[in-house]
Amino acid sequence: MKDLTKKNILKLKQSSTLIINEKCKSLIRQGKKVYQFGFGQSPFPVPEQIVTALKENAHRKEYLPIQGLEKLRESISINLKKKTGVNYPKENIVITPGSKEAMLLLHVAFNGEIILSAPSWVSYEPQAIIGRNKVHWIETTRENNWFPTATQLEKKINSIKKKNLIFILNSPNNPSGTLCKNIKELASVAKKYSLIVLSDEIYTDITFCNKYESISKYYPERTFISGGLSKWCGAGGWRVGFFAVPNKLSELLEDIKTLASESYSTVNSPAQFAAVEAYDGNYDDYKKRTVNILRSVGNYAYDHLKSNKVLINAPQGAFYLMPEFPNKKYKSSTELCETILDETGVAMLPASDFGFTPKRMLTRLCYIDFDGAEFLNAVSNDKILSNEIIEKYAPNVVEGIKRLSNWAKNL
Repeated sequence: MKDLTKKNILKLKQSSTLIINEKCKSLIRQGKKVYQFGFGQSPFPVPEQIVTALKENAHRKEYLPIQGLEKLRESISINLKKKTGVNYPKENIVITPGSKEAMLLLHVAFNGEIILSAPSWVSYEPQAIIGRNKVHWIETTRENNWFPTATQLEKKINSIKKKNLIFILNSPNNPSGTLCKNIKELASVAKKYSLIVLSDEIYTDITFCNKYESISKYYPERTFISGGLSKWCGAGGWRVGFFAVPNKLSELLEDIKTLASESYSTVNSPAQFAAVEAYDGNYDDYKKRTVNILRSVGNYAYDHLKSNKVLINAPQGAFYLMPEFPNKKYKSSTELCETILDETGVAMLPASDFGFTPKRMLTRLCYIDFDGAEFLNAVSNDKILSNEIIEKYAPNVVEGIKRLSNWAKNL
């Protein structure tokens, strides 16, 4: 087993998503043209009513409960019941500074091993290492939409001696932008072996088919749900997330609360009060328009990039594509991304950051390099947008995809 000591933890590198964001900003300051397809941050403004709620609560200076504002936990509980059909009572919900922190606390509180599928979000494995939990990988395929099959999951479980396991599922997926189509089958395997499931549902409000499906629907008794305001609401910098815990795992809830009390104490008060408005208010129109823009831009990027030189799945949610550039010219996906940035100005992340072997020539592409406020104001319905509209309001995406496509033709 890998040595999970403090020395090992201190060898972790900084999150690649944050590094690419800072690198792009540095290149831009140097006067270079960069197409920022590397960092996954919502381009849209926070809805004005939610901003107003933040302003109106700016005077809140008191510490709130460790577990979070009761009214906010109640609002999230109601919201989850409507979307999943599962009751996570307010007593089982913890408000955290972003869902990222919620997942980290679970890793620290948990004593077992972690099953991840490649591709997975860049922070799942480092967080497991911080929690001193061994990671087991399942490599997925494009044919199965970059998610594991039930057979793969069961085979992996049977190969692991220790049976106290967490399986992490993220749909819509970062980095692939695809949906898990076999959730019910995965839930059946998880139930058979009493797995704990961490369902990272931060992108569920950005599902292009408008059909929300949570694994908790089929396996509520041992499924955690993490979510927050960063993606659908555009409030990543506010750092408001939540963690919903099933009744049968209440002991882990107490451990998470203890860890929270000894680390961040409580999430900042004005943002928690404002978040109540985000969950209680009706933002269906905002969501429809933002999802329409992302779906339209994503399909534009997909249509203009796919070829026999660029293998790619159609976008189904979030704001990512995962193009593959099959060739033997480069030694690693990192070298591939560095070359593309140098020769085209297009910044992407290598698939090796998401669990694939370095030799897989896959990258993550975020198609959100546009002015979200301007684009949102120009769109009044949820019909698929014309190429002319996309070319007008997302010129960097259009030009960046064109440069990338032309570059790939010479592979």
